[in-house]
Amino acid sequence: MLVWLTSAMSSLLQLEVRPAAADHRSWVCVEIGERIIAALLVALLSPVFLIVWVLTLALSGRTALIAHQRVGQGGSKLWVFKFRTMWNGPKKWILRPFWLERIDDEDGPDLKGPNDRRVGSRFARFCRHHSLDELPQLVQVVLGQMSLVGPRPVTVSELDRIYGPEVEEIIQCRPGISGLWQVSGRSRLSLAQRCRLDLELVRGRSVRLYFSLVLRTLREVLVGDGAW
Repeated sequence: MLVWLTSAMSSLLQLEVRPAAADHRSWVCVEIGERIIAALLVALLSPVFLIVWVLTLALSGRTALIAHQRVGQGGSKLWVFKFRTMWNGPKKWILRPFWLERIDDEDGPDLKGPNDRRVGSRFARFCRHHSLDELPQLVQVVLGQMSLVGPRPVTVSELDRIYGPEVEEIIQCRPGISGLWQVSGRSRLSLAQRCRLDLELVRGRSVRLYFSLVLRTLREVLVGDGAW
């Protein structure tokens, strides 16, 4: 097993000198590997999932797990899972459906900011700073709906309004939990900057860049800087 892993990693890191067939095989290995890693993370972090779910339920009085409709690979519809971190008003104990509420959120990042009143809990802010609210997306990596690294999933209106003629380039890849703009300033960046970095990620896509962004993401999650 150790010999196989060493050989696989070596072929991945030497991607740029391999022919197109090897390039495809390398990305197949990456996809299989990230799905296995995501499954292991879901298992290891299951206590964290439970704690976040229970505290969010208790603090908000609402369904803890939500899903926002976004655009997936190839333009398909994708419901992106998150733990709820925004709610208005007192607890309502709206628990139907009990485990997941689908929300048609077309605002995207436009109406979000560092002083958003909908994030009224210190615990919710902590989750957002350290990306704990996005842990459920690991399940979607296991299912092959998302990648650990890729362009951020956006709404239909954002896709047309922000990316314009570059839409086809963006949707050719699976959306990612993390990406280039998430490790380059996160929420501090403008929409134009996020668009530029997403396009840079797609156009410069390589296995080496993939692993570099995974490592940089770990730092961003631990530090929790630049997110709101």
